[in-house]
Amino acid sequence: MIRQEKGSNPPFSAAMIRTLKPVTPNEPDAAPAVSPASQTQRLVESRELFRGENEILISHGDAIYRMKITRQGKLILNK
Repeated sequence: MIRQEKGSNPPFSAAMIRTLKPVTPNEPDAAPAVSPASQTQRLVESRELFRGENEILISHGDAIYRMKITRQGKLILNK
């Protein structure tokens, strides 16, 4: 169960996640969109990633990215 912290934006409910529609790019050679019913996506809470810190490093391929929580509670990802 997802708990909402006081003053935070409400988390996605299961009903909201089911109603999300895939975005189809305008590129003619783009792969067809996968329907939500056939795709399972993992939801990770940011507090699990940050563990009380305001900044983490993420290794992706050969690059290191920095993800930061701003004073307004938003996420910024920089290479």
